[in-house]
Amino acid sequence: MHHLSIDIETYSPEPIAKTGLYKYAQHPDFKILLFGYSLDGEPPIVIDMTQPGAALDYQLVQMLLDPNVQKHAYNAAFEWYCISRHFKADDQWTASWLPQWRCTMLQGQYCGYPAGLDTVGKALGLPTDKQKLTTGKALIKYFCTPCKPTKANGGRTRNLPQHDPAKWELFIDYNRQDVVTEMEVARRFASFPVPDAVQKQWELDQLINLRGVAVDLPLVDGALWCGQQARDEAIAEATQISGLDNPNSVAQLTEWLQRETGEELGDLRKDTVKDLLDRGVSSEAATRMLQIRQELGKTSTKKYDAIETCVCADGRVRGLLAFYGANRTGREAGRLVQVQNLPHDTVSPEGLARELVKAHQLDALRVVYGSVPVTLAALIRTSLVAGEGKVFIDADFSAIEARVIAWLAQESWVLDVFRTHGKIYEATASQMFGIPMDRIKKGNPEYAYRAKGKVATLALGYQGGPGALINMGALRSGLTEEELPDIVKRWRRANPAIVQFWYEIEQAAQAAVATGATTQVGPVTISRELDIVNGLDFMTVLLPAGRKLYYAQPHIGSNRFGSESLCYHGMNQTTKKWATVETYGGKLVENITQAVARDCLFFAMENLEAVGYHIVFDVHDEVIIEAPDTGNHDELLAGVVRIMSQPIPWAPGLPLNADGWVGGYYKKD
Repeated sequence: MHHLSIDIETYSPEPIAKTGLYKYAQHPDFKILLFGYSLDGEPPIVIDMTQPGAALDYQLVQMLLDPNVQKHAYNAAFEWYCISRHFKADDQWTASWLPQWRCTMLQGQYCGYPAGLDTVGKALGLPTDKQKLTTGKALIKYFCTPCKPTKANGGRTRNLPQHDPAKWELFIDYNRQDVVTEMEVARRFASFPVPDAVQKQWELDQLINLRGVAVDLPLVDGALWCGQQARDEAIAEATQISGLDNPNSVAQLTEWLQRETGEELGDLRKDTVKDLLDRGVSSEAATRMLQIRQELGKTSTKKYDAIETCVCADGRVRGLLAFYGANRTGREAGRLVQVQNLPHDTVSPEGLARELVKAHQLDALRVVYGSVPVTLAALIRTSLVAGEGKVFIDADFSAIEARVIAWLAQESWVLDVFRTHGKIYEATASQMFGIPMDRIKKGNPEYAYRAKGKVATLALGYQGGPGALINMGALRSGLTEEELPDIVKRWRRANPAIVQFWYEIEQAAQAAVATGATTQVGPVTISRELDIVNGLDFMTVLLPAGRKLYYAQPHIGSNRFGSESLCYHGMNQTTKKWATVETYGGKLVENITQAVARDCLFFAMENLEAVGYHIVFDVHDEVIIEAPDTGNHDELLAGVVRIMSQPIPWAPGLPLNADGWVGGYYKKD
C-alpha cells in the first residue's frame, strides 16, 4: 500500500464558511490553484495549476485513481470532493473512491485533539519547521476569494499570480508546508489509529452530506419576506412608543425601561425578558416594549438566511453534518443550517401556516397565529422537505441516554421498566416517593409527581445537584428551589447502581492516571496509554463497540473549588483554547453514556443504509430518511423502527426502542 499525502488550494466566488463545501465546489468558476502532494513521505511537490497548460501529470492521476494508493489529507472531505469536481465526476463516481481516503483531522479528533491544523500543531508542540505557516490566512484571502474592484486594482474582481508574484511564491511555500505539517500530525498519532469501524462511519457521514436534503424554496422566500416586514413594523411601533432612535439597542432600551418601570435591570437577555413578562411590570408601554424585544430576539430569519445561502443549484442543501464534531464523545455536530439546534416551537395546523407564509399573507398569518417571528421559528424545520414522490421517515431512539446509563451501571429496575411498559418518568417518581405507579396518571393528584420524576431522570444521571435540576427547567415546571435538594437525595437513593457507577469510574480513572492501572468497570475499560517517542499520553476509555475515548495529558490537579481533581488537556468550551480541563466521575459517565448512545445510532444507521434506506441527516438520536412514498406510512415507519430496535451484538441486554413519523417535510413531532 502506497500513501499519497495531499493538500490543495482552491478558488471559488462562494464564501465557503457560509455556503459550505458543496456549493463552493459546484460553482462554475471553482478551480484548483495549487496541488501539493507527497508520495510515501518524500519531500512535497507543488503543482501550480494556474500556469498555461498546467495539469496533473499522468503518474499522479494514476496514483489518484489507484485503489491501492491510500490518499491522506487534513479534513479529507475537502480534497476528496474538490478533486472529484476537478475531474467533473458525477456523485456515483465521487462516492466510489471515498473509501480510499483517510482524514488526518479525524485522526487527531479521535485522540481528543482540536480540529484546526494550526491548533492541533500547537497542541502537539510541533517544532517550527513542522508547523503550519502563519501567512496562510492573508494569502488565502488574497488569492482564493474574490476581491473588491477599485480604481487602484484596475477594477478587477480577482487576484491572480501575476498581480503579486512575490505573494504567489509565498503561497506555494505555504501549500508545500501544509503537506509537511499534515504528514507530521499523522506520524505523531500513528500509534493511535482510527479503528476501521470509525473509518466506515466517516465514509457514511460523507455520503449523507453528499446526498443532501431538499429545500422548500418558496417557503424560505416567504419566510424572509414576512420576517423582514414584521421586523420593520415592530421597530416602527417600538420607536413610536418609546421615542428612541434605536429601540433595538440594548443600552437605549435598558435605560428607557428603567425610567419607565423604576426597576434596575442588569441585562435584557432572553430569560430576563421572559421573567419580567411572566411576573408583570407596572407600565403597559414597558410591557409592550418587552414583548417587541422578545419578538425581535427571535433568530428565525437568520436560519432561513442560512438555508438560502447554502442551497445548491438543484435545490438541496449539503454538508449539514460534521463527523466527530463533539470529539469528547464522537457525536456529530451541525454545520451551516445547524439542524442539531433548530427551534422546538410548533404551530398547528402547520400546513396552513406554511401556505400563508408562501403566499406572503402577513396579516392572515398574524390573525391566525399571533406572533409572526414565533410562527416563522416554528416553521424552520418544515423548510427541509422530501423530494418529489418521496417522504421523510423520521425515527428516534426513545430515552436513549436513560437506557444506556442504566445498562452501563446495571440499574436493574430501570432496565425492567424499559423492557416492559417504558414509562420511566412515572416509574422514577414511584421509586423516589413510594407511590404506587398506577396512581401516577392524569386525573389523580399523584400525577403531579410525574414532573418530579421527569426532571430528575433528565437532570441527575451525571452526578448533578439542584443546579442541574434548575438548568433542566425544574423551576419552570412548577417546582420550588426549596424542594430540589430532597429530589436529588431521593433520586440517588432510588438509583444506587448508577451512583456507584460514578464513583467506580472516577476511582478507575484516578488509578489509571496515578499508577497506570487498567480497570474494567462494567462494559468499559479504563487505561493509561503512552507513546513516549512522540510525547503522547492518554487516559483511555474502551467502549463496548471497540471505540475509545481519549483524554490527553491526564494528571491529578485542582478543580475550581481548590480540591484535588482529575484533569486533562482539551478544548475549553468558554475560551475555545487548548487548556487544562477538570473532570470527575459523573462527567466521565456523561461522556461514556453519550458516546455509547452515539455508537447505537451509528449501528442503526449502518444497518438502515445496508438494506437500502437513504439517510439525509441525523440529529442527536434521531435519523431522517428520504424514501419513495408507497402510501402505507405505518408500514414504512414500522420497517425503520424494527431495524433501530434490534439487539446490538456488543451491547447484550440493552433494551432499545424507537418511534417517529412519516411525512413530506421535517417537523418536531
